Amino acid sequence: MKKLLLSALLLSTLISCKKESPENSASTAQIAAFQPEMEENSVIYEVNIRQYSPEGTFNAFTKDIPQLKELGIKILWVMPIFPISETKRKATGGDNSKFASEMPKEEQSKYLGSYYAVSDFKKVNPEFGTIEDFRNMVKTAHENGIYVILDWVPNHTGWDHIWIKQHPEYYTQNEKGEIIDPINPENGKSWGWTDVADLNYDNKGLRAAMTGDMLHWIKNENIDGFRCDVASNVPTDFWQEAIPKLRKVKNIFMLAEAWQPELLKSNLFDMCYGWEAHHIMNRIVKGENTVADWDKNIKDNSKKYEANDILMNFVDNHDENSWNGTMKSRLGNAEEAMTALSYLTPGMPLVYSGDEYGLDKSLKFFEKDSIPKTKGKQWEWRVKLGKLKNENSALSGGKNPASYTRISTSDDAKIVAFKRAKGAKKVIYLGNLSKDTTAFSVAFDGNYTNYMTSEKVSFSKNQKLTFKPWEYKILIAE
Repeated sequence: MKKLLLSALLLSTLISCKKESPENSASTAQIAAFQPEMEENSVIYEVNIRQYSPEGTFNAFTKDIPQLKELGIKILWVMPIFPISETKRKATGGDNSKFASEMPKEEQSKYLGSYYAVSDFKKVNPEFGTIEDFRNMVKTAHENGIYVILDWVPNHTGWDHIWIKQHPEYYTQNEKGEIIDPINPENGKSWGWTDVADLNYDNKGLRAAMTGDMLHWIKNENIDGFRCDVASNVPTDFWQEAIPKLRKVKNIFMLAEAWQPELLKSNLFDMCYGWEAHHIMNRIVKGENTVADWDKNIKDNSKKYEANDILMNFVDNHDENSWNGTMKSRLGNAEEAMTALSYLTPGMPLVYSGDEYGLDKSLKFFEKDSIPKTKGKQWEWRVKLGKLKNENSALSGGKNPASYTRISTSDDAKIVAFKRAKGAKKVIYLGNLSKDTTAFSVAFDGNYTNYMTSEKVSFSKNQKLTFKPWEYKILIAE
């Protein structure tokens, strides 16, 4: 009898240990290991958990994950999910930024702070739910064929982080030995990110701790990579040390918030930001640039980057929306033409939370807000663009990209025309990137389908065409 009781107790203990093991509690949903081939036809989605729904939780977002497949989403970038420091928690941004502690006491609780002021890299923000809720979100994404990457904040921590007390040597300090907020390397002055403490990568202990925290999410929570905030402000040799260790555990996707080509070399980051293309699109709408500037950037990129480097093409993201204005305020009637351009340009297009629903307000950054959730024309044309990106190899934009050939027109200052091709597949983008009705001719002919309308169209060389302001066509060769 004693043996039976002892056996039962041992079995119960083993079962209990298995349930509590973090390795066993992570998402185990089956999804093919991430491979470079996945990058060819992917659309990436940035989710702002706090503002995605009135609840602002993992669970509220998880319910909508199956819909992301309609948009062609293959990679889910989740903005920082970690607890946010109470100390120096920001309430407002800009030159006149204030901390929550400076606001009236009755208002302080509404200031939730910046996602990028992390107090613990291995926990989840209770504002969003529990670790079990997060695991269910990852599991659901995997079940729907979507990879999950976490927004990682390697440059700094919040002032509540345990390293502040236990390892002050991990931080940048002034002549008085005081930990400081991040400094702009170009001018030696503070960025104004006063809610965070700057990390010092000269310290080997910090490097080991940061790598260990990143490994935690790969090993224990089954995530598929990271988007690394201001990655170029971290020494490149740290990424050269850390990323191979991460990839040794699992095939992962790495996105750098940076433009520097060296970050894409030697199997470091898979993709970086197409900043200049984004700025040029905004400046074209303002009349400060023309299509000639777009063409120059394409040529410059062909010299700056290797053929298999990937740029993320974006018309919006969390910073643009909250600090620089909405799609409507920045792009106006050019919104659809510029969005389509971001899908057809070599690289990978980004969708930011709410843009698929026609988000037309700048979301609060330090307080609770919410996006619209009514499907309309923005949803419909993003579904079509996502399908084209997913299914037509002429838009391949990864390690084995489709070609890009500029097509001349009689007005190369206002009209952009280019062909993407791979094998027998060919797609042409033809657009009037100006506020003027423009007459022009093109140097191509043939029969095509206007993809967005499904109408059949024919062209002959030197045929006279007239496009309204911001009118565009995506032409599929028949």
